[in-house]
Amino acid sequence: MNKVFAILVFIGVPLSVIGSLLHWSSTLMFIIYCVAIIALASFMGRSTESLSIIAGPRIGGLLNATFGNAVELIIAIFALKEGLIGVVLASLTGSVLGNLLLVAGLSFFIGGIKFKRQSFNIHDARHNAGLLIFAVIVAFVIPEIFSMSMNEERTMIFSIGVSIILMALYLAALFFKLVTHRGVYNKEDEDGKKKVEEEPEWSKGKSILVLALATLAVAYISENLVHTFEEVGQTFGWSELFIGVIIVAIVGNAAEHASAIIMAAKNKMDIAVEIAVGSTLQIAMFVAPILVLISLLFPVAMPLVFTVPELITMVSAVFLMVVISNDGESNWFEGGTLLAAYFIIGIGFYLL
Repeated sequence: MNKVFAILVFIGVPLSVIGSLLHWSSTLMFIIYCVAIIALASFMGRSTESLSIIAGPRIGGLLNATFGNAVELIIAIFALKEGLIGVVLASLTGSVLGNLLLVAGLSFFIGGIKFKRQSFNIHDARHNAGLLIFAVIVAFVIPEIFSMSMNEERTMIFSIGVSIILMALYLAALFFKLVTHRGVYNKEDEDGKKKVEEEPEWSKGKSILVLALATLAVAYISENLVHTFEEVGQTFGWSELFIGVIIVAIVGNAAEHASAIIMAAKNKMDIAVEIAVGSTLQIAMFVAPILVLISLLFPVAMPLVFTVPELITMVSAVFLMVVISNDGESNWFEGGTLLAAYFIIGIGFYLL
């Protein structure tokens, strides 16, 4: 798989530059940009993983938090710059739905076909369940309800306040898991098993260089990708909402999605669940608040107020994931249930 991504980078990045200079059709460039970003995201993931192993679990956790959703964050910043608030909010919704329903669903389904019953850390599942309910149901639904009785200025002030609280709690959650309660709920420690020492794929210098170059390339391509949204939407009959919820979300998280499914197939469900749920928490408690604050630098600020379909689908996804994962076990049927919910929601957004 790594060889495939390498080939796609060496073909996709030059074509992205050539195509933008020669003004190739927006539809063709949209496909090239998406493929190049997905391939670059895999390199960012591999370099971050190597740095995490070299730096240790505490700094590694912070690195993963920072770069885990870097691609989507970069795309969203350029979309904000263009004033595409609807696309940004929709892409955040799509990430939550994609991680909780599509990624977790595929992981449970594919892992469940190979292994009749798979288990993961029940303490982590319950801890994450509380954070998910807070991040999506409390911090996303309440601004929507209160904003109905507020003007734009007060809604924005409220959104900034909620964003700061979300980020503070997210940092506290990292501190809880990586410092004060590190290993307390670790299943391997309870079983008395020794952890296998991991070897980094790349050296520290190579990892930093690859990460820097891949981030720069993603930033360049993302800026061009955003300019294709309008024409591609008109060509395929896609709404701004559908582009954000389905297309941008899948492109921004594709490499991460693949990693979770591969881990599930290897029966490493703790890692697969952590990728799916951990990435959702990053989006809701770190990426969304940062985008609200960054939007203050642009002509059009983005309040943390989603549409009713976005909110209802995110709340439904959270409740379904919490109920299914709270026993610390999974099987193919539970994966199928999550996937069915994702496809129902996808059809709904397509037809809106």
